[in-house]
Amino acid sequence: MSVALLGLSVAPAFAQDASPSHIAAARQAVDALDTTEQFDQILLNAATQIKAELIVNNPNLQSEISNMVDDEALKLAPRRGDLENEIARIYAKLFTEQELREIAEFYQGEAGKKLLAQGPTASREMMSAADVWASGIVRDLRNASINGAAKLAPPAQATSTQ
Repeated sequence: MSVALLGLSVAPAFAQDASPSHIAAARQAVDALDTTEQFDQILLNAATQIKAELIVNNPNLQSEISNMVDDEALKLAPRRGDLENEIARIYAKLFTEQELREIAEFYQGEAGKKLLAQGPTASREMMSAADVWASGIVRDLRNASINGAAKLAPPAQATSTQ
């Protein structure tokens, strides 16, 4: 048990103690993977929502509110780097510096870029193919099982009384 606890206590320390070059390799891999792209709209969406909330209460100040919220959002935009750094630390905790360099190299190459671009399409088509396959498997298993059950317990024959 002490070995397991030791392992748990080392993992968080490793992420904090990652060398600058390890963090740099993680940032390069994160950038190559477009890992944080999904978070690009958070500030924009928040600004849009907050504008709508404030304008409902003060419709005559729509333009002023919109400009004020945009100005405040621009002040917060540099904090996006904090997220990038945190995600890099997560990757540094999970992968060695060499692995991160290899990941970045692959995803910065043509095959990696194509995988990122075509991956969602491949995933959708894969799920569609799996659905068709699963339907066929269920159909065939049901038919085989019904036939097997019929052989195990043949229907009762009618008895004739004469």
